[in-house]
Amino acid sequence: MKLPSRTTQFLARDTYRMRRLMDAARMLPVIGLVLLLLPLMRLDSGADSPPTAAEAVYLFLVWISLIVIAFVMSLWLRRTLGPPRPPVAPLAPPHEPDPDAPATPEGR
Repeated sequence: MKLPSRTTQFLARDTYRMRRLMDAARMLPVIGLVLLLLPLMRLDSGADSPPTAAEAVYLFLVWISLIVIAFVMSLWLRRTLGPPRPPVAPLAPPHEPDPDAPATPEGR
């Protein structure tokens, strides 16, 4: 009995990278939320906890980092997906010839 051969799927490298970048862009808000909530998830709030100023600096660094990462990812996606195409004008209704107009060579 012969086993069926395994076929491998081939994904184009550019398409694969573009999809992974789009997945990363979708996950960025979730990662950002977890990073912003990390200071609140500390279990101990004893005397050895970091000062409020250090936590504020951490929050602003995470916030700025998320903005920069989102900007860079949007540039990569824009370059990968290409420029936006101009809108296509709707098709005009068929033109009926004027019966009083002189006949052209194409119209004979």
